[in-house]
Amino acid sequence: MNVHLLAVGSELLTPLFRDTNSLYLTERLNDLGYEVAFKGVVGDEPLPLSRAVRRSLEEADIVFVCGGLGPTGDDRTREAVAVVLGRELVLDEKILRTIEDRFRRRGKEMPEANRKQALVIAGAEVLPNRNGTAPGLWISHGGKTAVLLPGPPFELRSMAEESVWPRLPRRPDGPLVRTVLKTTGLTESEVETLVHDLYPSEPSRRLTILASPGQIELHLSSAADGVGECGSGLAAVVREIRGRLGSRIFSDDGAELEEVVGRLLRERGLTLAVAESCSGGLLSHRLTSVPGSSAYYAEGCVTYGNRAKTERLGVPAATIARHGAVSRETAAAMAEGARRTSGAEIGLSLTGIAGPGGGAPEKPVGLVYAALSDGAGTITAKSLFLGPRDRVKFQASQKALDLLRRRLLGVEIP
Repeated sequence: MNVHLLAVGSELLTPLFRDTNSLYLTERLNDLGYEVAFKGVVGDEPLPLSRAVRRSLEEADIVFVCGGLGPTGDDRTREAVAVVLGRELVLDEKILRTIEDRFRRRGKEMPEANRKQALVIAGAEVLPNRNGTAPGLWISHGGKTAVLLPGPPFELRSMAEESVWPRLPRRPDGPLVRTVLKTTGLTESEVETLVHDLYPSEPSRRLTILASPGQIELHLSSAADGVGECGSGLAAVVREIRGRLGSRIFSDDGAELEEVVGRLLRERGLTLAVAESCSGGLLSHRLTSVPGSSAYYAEGCVTYGNRAKTERLGVPAATIARHGAVSRETAAAMAEGARRTSGAEIGLSLTGIAGPGGGAPEKPVGLVYAALSDGAGTITAKSLFLGPRDRVKFQASQKALDLLRRRLLGVEIP
């Protein structure tokens, strides 16, 4: 079954609004065994809208059209679909009375503009909207199905749960199951080199590699067959990937790195103190964004200047003078100072050059040192990150969190 999703609205073609409905629809369709072949966003203008609807109805078995069912002049979805199907729009008196009653309960008269929401494409089945004035439509045409849904997520989701999913047959091969393996410390090309021969040949199974700053994700999907988390065939691929990537994989349940280290700290009953320079508090922000982090996060300080490093953390001025604020030695002293002054079991630190200025040939922009101090001693890690300032800061925080994760797990520090 070929499924297309069309989000309608010129506002979605600007940087001010995002299409979130397609994420919800894709998830629920996958639960029923349907895989979405195409997602598109189209504006409100009649010609582009009609072209998009016509193309999807030609290529897909089921087309979901979201938005453009409101009362304003730029809500044109009904009209566009009616033109493509060659059907008339008919006023539904029952829908009109329902809309009028909705306004009356609020002590208002229905504006004339809302009358257009009672127009129904001839032959369509009406999908009630309990949370708004725009009803949805289910249209069967030439062996194809078009489902028109309102744009506001609250209205769309409740309508879909009540009127769409119960009537959409579950695919016989079961739901589309996904596993996401999150890794850090490797580039996209390095991951590709390690797993390039593991791409499934069966159309029902897929492996996709997605890159983002500081981490690479491997998305695996398959129609479930009752064996293993992704079906027996894909489960074997997952096991092979685990064997090749090893400790580089930090999550297989959707958790981010800060959540993973939070679990480990909580399980071990350990507390953590953080000292940051180049990351400017980002590391502490990520750690404390996890609910319940007060159980293990003791304190954090942004010692941006050299004076703060010496007075707040006790970093020897001679260390900074000899090796520089961005150095392995200073990072180690910062981690040790954070641990000592806070009383936490672990101290974690970051110092580096986030850019775009401040670099030199011997210490270029993107140079970052992370350090960790605990009862077993102090370890450091040097990295050179590329990209703009915000990307360097994020990757620095990712490196520090992974250093902590590996220390807690007792695995090799690369």
